Amino acid sequence: MQKLKTRRSAIKRYKKTANDNYLRRRANKGHLLEKKSSSRKRKLCGHITVENTEKSIIKKFFNK
Repeated sequence: MQKLKTRRSAIKRYKKTANDNYLRRRANKGHLLEKKSSSRKRKLCGHITVENTEKSIIKKFFNK
């Protein structure tokens, strides 16, 4: 059986922490930023941890 490859898109989007959690960016910060208020854009910056429901799916992408 072949060795499973790591999903490269997951490597680019998620970062694994020491406690086996994953960090991700918030949505809606990519484009159309002129009409969003400064406070809304400020709340969208930074990283947050992935919920437990998605954690099992993302863990399969990191086959290490």
